[in-house]
Amino acid sequence: MSDNAAARLVRAYYDAFNDRDRVAMLDLLADDVVHDVNQGGSDVGIDAFRIFLVHMDDCYEEQVEDLVIMTDPSGTLAAAEFFIRGRYVLTDKGLPEATGQPYRLRVGAFFEIRGGKIARVTNYYNLEDWVRQVVQA
Repeated sequence: MSDNAAARLVRAYYDAFNDRDRVAMLDLLADDVVHDVNQGGSDVGIDAFRIFLVHMDDCYEEQVEDLVIMTDPSGTLAAAEFFIRGRYVLTDKGLPEATGQPYRLRVGAFFEIRGGKIARVTNYYNLEDWVRQVVQA
């Protein structure tokens, strides 16, 4: 896959995210996708990713803003930096109480691409900053 195709794939992933089109998001993933969750473990497979998305959609309303995508020349690796703008709408286990608080976080994401599909998604953001924002709101 060319680096341009890799960038288009990652952009399509975030376009589907912003459109809340979870079917389109999942269609972009390899069957054995590895999802490295910020501050957590790794899940494997589309079913695990689907469960994660349902949980996130229950607790958070989010949009990706200011997306920048970088790829390696082989098109097998990509990275994205963006801000996530959201509202915390349902209390998530082990986190502060949700009352609809707004937040905006810088996020870094890393991707492996295989056979025209996303084979790994790894996300990083500053959880302490998120907690500070929702507690102060």
